Amino acid sequence: MGFIDEDYLLQSDAAAALYDAIADLPVVDPHNHIDVAEVVENEPWTDIWEVEGATDHYVWQLMRKRGVPEEKITGDADNREKWNALAEVCPDFAGNPTYEWIHLDLKRRFGVEKSLNAETADEIWSKTKSQLAEPQKRPQEILREMNVEALCSSDDPTSRLEYHERAETEVEGVDIRPTWRPDRALKVENAEWSTFVLELASVTESDVEAFDGFLDALAETHEYFVDHGCVACDIGVGTDPVSRPVSRERAGGVYERARRGDALDDAEVRDFKAFLLEYVGRLNAEAGWVTQLHIGAVRDYRDSLYDEVGPNAGGDVSTRDVDIVEGLDYFLDAFDGEMDIVLYTLDPTHYPSATVIARAYPNVSIGPAWWFNDSPFGLANQLERVASVDLLANYAGMVSDSRKVVSYGSRFEMFRRTLANVAGEMVECGQIPADNARRLVEHVAYDRPKELYGL
Repeated sequence: MGFIDEDYLLQSDAAAALYDAIADLPVVDPHNHIDVAEVVENEPWTDIWEVEGATDHYVWQLMRKRGVPEEKITGDADNREKWNALAEVCPDFAGNPTYEWIHLDLKRRFGVEKSLNAETADEIWSKTKSQLAEPQKRPQEILREMNVEALCSSDDPTSRLEYHERAETEVEGVDIRPTWRPDRALKVENAEWSTFVLELASVTESDVEAFDGFLDALAETHEYFVDHGCVACDIGVGTDPVSRPVSRERAGGVYERARRGDALDDAEVRDFKAFLLEYVGRLNAEAGWVTQLHIGAVRDYRDSLYDEVGPNAGGDVSTRDVDIVEGLDYFLDAFDGEMDIVLYTLDPTHYPSATVIARAYPNVSIGPAWWFNDSPFGLANQLERVASVDLLANYAGMVSDSRKVVSYGSRFEMFRRTLANVAGEMVECGQIPADNARRLVEHVAYDRPKELYGL
């Protein structure tokens, strides 16, 4: 087998046949961090660093691990220097999925057959730079080339979605939807929470002095997203998912104290989050949205990186210290059969709990192996568990979770090849017939996410 050849990742004839059946299906991506403005404006990228490295904290983390100074990652060095720095250490990325994504991007989007290293850096820079000047290599054209049919960005409730409105008429062939993400509303313990409340008041022209005004303003943004085609809500519950019955009076009292700037104790923070989580769930259920819960991320764990570069820079980690069974019990019972819920668990030690929860609740689905786990190893591990404990037919499907347009094709290709391997192994072992395996992988790769999200 050659490097990223036609048999890349495929371990049997059965897997190869199954991958052939799904390789060219359209991409439906219900969760990502795409810059919608970048797509709508459709300006050409300047160079391959802007395409491959400028927004990708996966790349940044690995460059740091190999000793590249921050100046040549997120700092003031020019893009050519940053590209050369990436090229020099890229061979050391081998074994990490980022290595494969980079080369899949280069091969599939730019026809680059050589691997990236210090010797090939200049050649690849020049070859890709000339292509990026061509109209067919602009963001919208790249999305169509990758056969992206639908994607859902992740958006703050205060967003006015101007570029989503423009996308409806200015982006042909790609259905771009917003996703309502109220994380800042729930994080009452953060200093930035008060800023969010003021922004919410400004965009809705609401009086948020009282708790009812805050809730009404939040509901107004929710309805605004409904009017703009939103089909899902993202909620990052982090390391402390908490759901329990909390009275409106109790939550309102916490709100008033937070607005005054009083210090809140742990019980007050947890009660406020529990009330608001249920309130958001009610809004989602009434709108017919999918509620996506992202569990287990410890944000900005590396203090020095946060101080120097800021959030979303590659300083986040995961933890196993999350009780999702107890933490989500009340919420799941409250919305049993009322709305679709997708669980994303960042630490793989939570897969056993998540899959048995999904097995118990028909309206709960497992989201794809997320973030640190979206490698061939991590994807296969999760798919095998979902198949054996829950139902693979009810798996939520793949998401790119990416800020980088060109990576959508690569990430979905890696997922589909891994899915074909998992199902192909079942065929080879006599567990399922080939025709049923083909129907299953087609369903998981395309039909299931379209059905689940109504796209």
